[in-house]
Amino acid sequence: MEITAVESFPIKLPLESPVSFSNRTLTFRDHAITYVRTDEGHEGVGYSLGYEGAPLVAEAVESLLRPMLLGEDPRDTERLWHEMYDGTVQIGRTGLLLRAISTVDIALWDVKGKAAGEPLHRLLGGHSTSVPSYASGGYYRDEKGHEALRGEMRRYLDEGHDVVKMKVGRLSAAEEAERVAAVRDEIGDDRTLLLDANGVWESSTEALRNCRAFAPYDPYFIEEPVMIDRVETMATVNDAIDYPVATGELEGTRHNFARLVDSGAATILQPDVTVCGGITEWLKIANYAAAYDVQIAPHYNWNIHASLLGAIENGLWVEYFYRDMDVKAFDDVVADPVRPDDDGVIDLPDRPGHGVPLDTDALATYEWT
Repeated sequence: MEITAVESFPIKLPLESPVSFSNRTLTFRDHAITYVRTDEGHEGVGYSLGYEGAPLVAEAVESLLRPMLLGEDPRDTERLWHEMYDGTVQIGRTGLLLRAISTVDIALWDVKGKAAGEPLHRLLGGHSTSVPSYASGGYYRDEKGHEALRGEMRRYLDEGHDVVKMKVGRLSAAEEAERVAAVRDEIGDDRTLLLDANGVWESSTEALRNCRAFAPYDPYFIEEPVMIDRVETMATVNDAIDYPVATGELEGTRHNFARLVDSGAATILQPDVTVCGGITEWLKIANYAAAYDVQIAPHYNWNIHASLLGAIENGLWVEYFYRDMDVKAFDDVVADPVRPDDDGVIDLPDRPGHGVPLDTDALATYEWT
């Protein structure tokens, strides 16, 4: 089997109204979409969230990676990953180019699964056929007060979730503690509350002041209290509070994740397969973490992360966003998106490949030109 075509292009999905987290406001979501096609008629697709850089990710695939891939066997995922990574290491290693590699690697595994006639979770290990999810939200909008925040969380409980996540860090520590207290009051003491600061605090002093203000409301973890590169600061926070730090959504490669664990900066890892180097690298990260009994709770992209979590022994939860909350819009281009059942559990797709078929008409509608 040979790769005969590699195509990548950006899409731009508008949000109905601006949405904010601790340090940024968004009006749209963009993704780079990559297709890999073979001489035997198999087609695989991969993707990555662009954070306004999707055109650059797609250009990197077509200009830098495609020449390395044409004529190669798509099933040689390990070899091709190293050729892409090593071939761009002088200008890559993380960030934009690693996202480009991620889109290709995901597409290659999609081809591999289709050629083998196996769904991804079974091809990779078949640990389980369903995985738990949590409802992610609690974003900021101008008109959104405590009652609206409570209503959002009630909706998640009504959907069957016992685990919810909210954003923190945009307001003062006292104001944020009031928001967290409101959510804890709404969901009750027996449900699990997760917090996400998106790296907003610039020092351990500032992070600890906030995290300690949240402690009375029993959060299960605080995500990204400081930016990912401040590993020692993250470790100081993780050591000083009574609940764990989770991080990794912006991190790339197993080596950086090993540093997070080895330094004590993270108790829970959140690798994103569309960011860290694709499925090939995501599995190395998850298996390294398993050796230390570190749990994996991947960031975003529930359609593919559900299958990956179903392949490993140390999976915790899949992050899930409800489309009508107008925060994440990628399901608009997924032909058959996964969805939690009444207990917040996602059944894994049983179709060959990674099981995330995209709607070609929708892709055409939202292509960023």
